Amino acid sequence: MRTIWLLLLILITSSCSRDVYLFSSFHEPADEGLRLLYSYDGYKWKDLDHVFLKPGIGEKKIMRDPSILRGPDGVFHLVWTTGWKGTKSFGYAGSKDLIHWSDEDSVAVMADEPSTINVWAPELFYDDETKQFIIVWASTVPFRFEKGEEDEYNNHRLYYTTTKDFKTFAKAQLFFDPGFSAIDAVILKEAKGKYVLVLKDNTRPNRNIKVAFSEHALGPYKNVSEGFTSKLTEGPAVVNPGKEWLIYYDSYGAKKYGAAKTFDFKTFTDASGEVDVPEGHKHGTIFKASRAQLKALKRAAGK
Repeated sequence: MRTIWLLLLILITSSCSRDVYLFSSFHEPADEGLRLLYSYDGYKWKDLDHVFLKPGIGEKKIMRDPSILRGPDGVFHLVWTTGWKGTKSFGYAGSKDLIHWSDEDSVAVMADEPSTINVWAPELFYDDETKQFIIVWASTVPFRFEKGEEDEYNNHRLYYTTTKDFKTFAKAQLFFDPGFSAIDAVILKEAKGKYVLVLKDNTRPNRNIKVAFSEHALGPYKNVSEGFTSKLTEGPAVVNPGKEWLIYYDSYGAKKYGAAKTFDFKTFTDASGEVDVPEGHKHGTIFKASRAQLKALKRAAGK
């Protein structure tokens, strides 16, 4: 009997300590600030319906595309888009509990490129092999690349910087030029030596989600796939709740959220009917937090 109770105690303790999924979010017109969704299984999401950080930097004081990552030291790092056009920076803030945040900082990553039109959708990735954070975003630098069907002022490529402390940042460099306008890039580590880049092909004929592959987090990425979502889809966010990977995306043409499921990043099936995303949710990233942290977030949100 004592053995049975011990096993039950272990199971209960394990269940209570297991992480939950959080989904960073914002609502249009992006002037309210950081919102969060939560899920226990990566499929069904609930909105905490609370603003946890109001944007205080940038000319328009907006927060779009919030990307959050929990670092090895447990600190949550947040980066976001601070303006549609006319900015060479992204926003940054840090927090230990997602409730109390550091002062917001404007990181001028494209200051050395005076003709830069924008800095869109910075995405965080921690490279456990080089022990540094990688931040990837999309910028338009007119007349720099072949524009195809795109206007020179809407011809994006992907750039990156690295940091270990979010105080000093490496000089921005070109991250990926797939030969077409690309935005909304997410780095994934499938296994050691197997990295996947999920991105939006932002060209007029496509405007859908694709993947590319590399042996290293910083690339080079090759073998860009065909699009596996419909047109007018963007803002991929990825979670690995089991053997499968779910790639969430904003189907802005249909005004709803969708998801694709894959086990190998070669074959994709539509999983939109299996997921539940609250109305109004916009482009963010999925990350993990403890159940105790979720409980504190609920209290802060008055839940």
